[in-house]
Amino acid sequence: MASHIMIVEDEPAVARGVQVALEREGYDVTVVPTGEDAVSSFADIAPDLVVLDVRLPGIDGFEVLRQLRRDTRAPVLFLTARSDEVDKVVGLEIGADDYLVKPFSVRELASRVKALLRRAYGELADTQTGRTLRRGDLVIDLERRRVTRDGDRIALTTTEFDLLRHLATRPGRVYTRTQLLELVRDYEALEADERTINVHVSHIREKIEPDPAQPRYIKTVRGVGYAFAED
Repeated sequence: MASHIMIVEDEPAVARGVQVALEREGYDVTVVPTGEDAVSSFADIAPDLVVLDVRLPGIDGFEVLRQLRRDTRAPVLFLTARSDEVDKVVGLEIGADDYLVKPFSVRELASRVKALLRRAYGELADTQTGRTLRRGDLVIDLERRRVTRDGDRIALTTTEFDLLRHLATRPGRVYTRTQLLELVRDYEALEADERTINVHVSHIREKIEPDPAQPRYIKTVRGVGYAFAED
């Protein structure tokens, strides 16, 4: 399945141009004309990335982004008709990942989209889907929240999967136990301490590593935390 992109744009000509450009790159594209439509349909569409116009009828792009950021970290590319720094700064401050000023070239748009998908889903992301992380015989399906090794399904808890995904999408980046604990706190008691991360990582290693005593995928950075192995 190709990466799915939602375009939120009320100008039909602009929306159609963006849609055609992205479909030529192999992406699945859904166009919605208003901010209200974007918010109400987001959960059903579950896009991998949002191309969001700032100036929309009804609720504007800023408010759309604020509402989306309550439930998702999918990358958002702002489109603005202004060269005014205010729109850019406000957008980035409330959670946009990048912006383009109209008019823009479709080549530049496609390049930004590709870069955002790779940044969000990692260098391991399949170039056609952006939804599957692969390292040797280990495959992490982000859409189905499914992990396999050598074709065999590996059962992970919600917390284990999210920790693995967070590490694997950014290979080589070192995360402290405190940073990883913020993910765990979505599911567990707030008083959970950093030792909780050690336990979860140990469980993940037991399930995904050929030899948990000599981990191939999740590396310990002594005195700091953990990182997913680079090539």
